[in-house]
Amino acid sequence: MTANDTPKLGAPIVLVHGLCGYDRVVAFGRTLKDYFPGIREKLEAAGNRVLMPRLSCTLGVSARAGELKRYIQRHVPAGPVHVIGHSMGGLDARYMVSELGMADRVRSLTTVGTPHRGSAFADWGVGRFGRVLSPFFQFLGLSYQAFIDLTSAACRRFNATVRDARGVRYYSVAGVCEGLWVGPGWRFPHGIVSRAEGPNDGVVSVASASWGEHSEVWDGDHLNLVNWPNRQARKCGVWDSFAPDYGRIVRRIAVSD
Repeated sequence: MTANDTPKLGAPIVLVHGLCGYDRVVAFGRTLKDYFPGIREKLEAAGNRVLMPRLSCTLGVSARAGELKRYIQRHVPAGPVHVIGHSMGGLDARYMVSELGMADRVRSLTTVGTPHRGSAFADWGVGRFGRVLSPFFQFLGLSYQAFIDLTSAACRRFNATVRDARGVRYYSVAGVCEGLWVGPGWRFPHGIVSRAEGPNDGVVSVASASWGEHSEVWDGDHLNLVNWPNRQARKCGVWDSFAPDYGRIVRRIAVSD
C-alpha cells in the first residue's frame, strides 16, 4: 500500500489518545515518541492535515471531552473534522459530539479499541484497588475518574444518556490478541477479560469495542491497534505495521467527507 492509496480528505483528521496518553514526546526539536507512530506520517503523506491533541491523563470522560472540544475550536475554528479516537479517546469524542454541541462539526468518528461497554479489567482494578489508590491520587492532586469511567457500570450509564448524533458516521475497530500476540505484559489482563467477555485485545473485548455502522476486527493487542510494536509477535515474524490499515479507515470515512 502506498501513500496514494490513502485519500486526501477535505476536512482535517483529529487523532485522540487514550487513558494516560499523550500526543508526542519532543526533546531538542525532535520527536522521541509518538502515540500514533507512523500513522500521522502515513496520513500526512497523502496530503491530509492531521491534528493530535494532548488531553489530561486521568480526568474523566466529560472533562477530557471539554478539552478536546476546545482544542478543535482553537485549531479548526470553522468547518468539519474527522475524529479517530483510541481507547478512552473514543468515549471522549462520543461525549463531545453528543453532549457538547459538536455534532455539526464532526463528520465521522472512528473508535479504535474503545471500551464502549466498559472493560472487565477496569472492573477488576477499580474493585480491588480503588479504595487503596484513591487517597494516593488525592494526595498527589490527581483525578482517578478516568479509571471509574471505563468500568462496565459507568459505561452502561454513559450509553443510556450519550446517544449517537444524527448526521455523524460512526465506525469502529476492535482487536483480538491471541496466541503469539499474548506476551507476558498482556497475559494477566487478557485472561480476566477473556473469561468475562470473550475475545479481546488484552484489555477491551471485541463485544465492547464494536460500535457504529461498520466494525472491523484486527489481530493485535490494545497498543498494536495504534501501531505500537508487539515485541513477541515481531520476534516470531508475524507483526507488521498497522499504519496502512489507517489508509483503509480513511478510504471508508471519505464517503462522508
